[in-house]
Amino acid sequence: APHTYVQTHHPLSLLLSATHPLSPHCIDMVSSCLASPATARGGSALRLQLQPRGCRVTCLADAGGAGSGGRAKAVGGFACGLLAAWAVASAPSPVIAAGQRLPPLSTDPNRCEAAFVGNTIGQANGVYDKVLDLRFCDFTNDKNNLKGKTLSAALMSGAKFDGADLTEVVMSKAYAVGASFKGTNFTNAVIDRANFGKADLEGAIFKNTVLSGSTFDEANMKDVDFEDTLIGYIDLQKLCRNTSINEDTRLELGCR
Repeated sequence: APHTYVQTHHPLSLLLSATHPLSPHCIDMVSSCLASPATARGGSALRLQLQPRGCRVTCLADAGGAGSGGRAKAVGGFACGLLAAWAVASAPSPVIAAGQRLPPLSTDPNRCEAAFVGNTIGQANGVYDKVLDLRFCDFTNDKNNLKGKTLSAALMSGAKFDGADLTEVVMSKAYAVGASFKGTNFTNAVIDRANFGKADLEGAIFKNTVLSGSTFDEANMKDVDFEDTLIGYIDLQKLCRNTSINEDTRLELGCR
């Protein structure tokens, strides 16, 4: 059944009840509604209907007062701002949304070197003005250029980071499916909602690393070091399903 959320006088209740992330297409429709002249004057409300294959956004004009035929009354620009912020913050990265449909490989000859600067806009939510496309780049044994960089929403499929120093990097919503991180040092890094599916992480170091919401489906995690790794209980349960993790490491993690 579709999930419907209607903007009311209690926007916080609306925001907290919306547990289904929005696709980029839905965000565009929400943004268009919030940017409409009627909304800007405080004269409209928004109905958001989430369905299994998409969403439906309806801008409701306020006919004024109690005789408006039961339509929701606008709650003003503040509530609309909260809804817009929630839509952006809760939405999946464009990298991962819509069945892993990735953009074409960048033709920028310096796209690999862009990692040495990082994503200076994206930070935690992976919003960016230009795709950080590191696919098939080779950063093997790079000890100086990647430390502390923000690689949020980076496309890393097929890239090589073997032996590289990625201490203190931020990798929110990075797409690293099929990448190689053999012996990579992630000490003190923040890795949030990253996708390491089928990646080679043999011997990688996650010492004192924040691992939240990240997936490691079919990844090679032999001899990975999880000393003092910060990971939630549910994320740990998912991680422990990876059969390539050594028995000693499973004991260290507390896998049952």
